[in-house]
Amino acid sequence: MTGLGYTVPAVLAVVVVCVLELTALRTGLFRRPAYWLSMLIVVGFQILVDGWLTKLSAPIVRYADRQTTGLRFGWGIPVEDFLFGFALVTAVLLVWERQREPR
Repeated sequence: MTGLGYTVPAVLAVVVVCVLELTALRTGLFRRPAYWLSMLIVVGFQILVDGWLTKLSAPIVRYADRQTTGLRFGWGIPVEDFLFGFALVTAVLLVWERQREPR
């Protein structure tokens, strides 16, 4: 089946992080403009670095086509990379915010 190897874990990572925030952690991070600004900065650098690594003209990192959706952005960045990036950065920020809260 196409996309199971990389797509499903990427989507699950996003879902798990969002569900944790909305049901358990409740830090309010998604309501903060500073969070979304930081995500724009992360995506900007991700496009530069990931684009260089995955550019279709001379890729350093290659993905098996059968393991992704085949949807690519920019210089050939698999959409799944953005999903994993969102989940990773958001999870770190959620843990950070949670630890800042007084107990």
